[in-house]
Amino acid sequence: MNYYRCLTIVFKTALIVGMSIMLGFGCATKGKAPRYYHHSYHTVSKGETLYSISFKYGVSLKQLAYWNNISEPYVIYPGQKLRLNSSARAKNTTTTKEKSAPRKTTSAAAKPIGQWQWPVQGKVIRGFSKDNNGIDIVAPEGTLVTAAASGKIVYAGDSLRGYGNLIIIKHNSSYFSAYAHNKKLLVKEEDTIAIGQGIAQVGRTGADRVMLHFEIRRDGNPVDPQKYLP
Repeated sequence: MNYYRCLTIVFKTALIVGMSIMLGFGCATKGKAPRYYHHSYHTVSKGETLYSISFKYGVSLKQLAYWNNISEPYVIYPGQKLRLNSSARAKNTTTTKEKSAPRKTTSAAAKPIGQWQWPVQGKVIRGFSKDNNGIDIVAPEGTLVTAAASGKIVYAGDSLRGYGNLIIIKHNSSYFSAYAHNKKLLVKEEDTIAIGQGIAQVGRTGADRVMLHFEIRRDGNPVDPQKYLP
């Protein structure tokens, strides 16, 4: 299955619980995923974080938190129902004073990262496209995967179907990076990471072959990593 194509569609449109529901609606091992346009909520599953959910649907973490009246440190729990857009936001909130909605961040306003580096040395076998939210890099199984920039581990787990063992790093309020299909994770959530620090080992979890799938997200949207890497 082209998981990245499926996730691209889901990011923009739909409520999918644990992603396995997608398989029941036709996102099988091959072919295009169906489109979902009419759902506005996500029910939290065990192991998910607000960061991983914002990553899944391609929305800004701040927007997602605002729509659901969640403040830092963004604690959520299994079974919780989250709104995925502003139209679903409840008119009555538990806060005593209505907060102003955060302005949407434009690409021009995204905070730059001072330095990026390749997360692993290997051959890029698939580049960024409308069907692939990142790049796929082939390297020997067990090869050390390193942080492409300094930041904080906001997700380390395997709850996003099709990504296998996944790590998401928050670099600043605008930029996140993701490292998928790892054999072994070497860090945990909340760890502070320096650029070049080992975070995982190359593997094939959730993939048909040994490789690293690497993404960069800017304001919740996937961008071409090769435009940032040296």
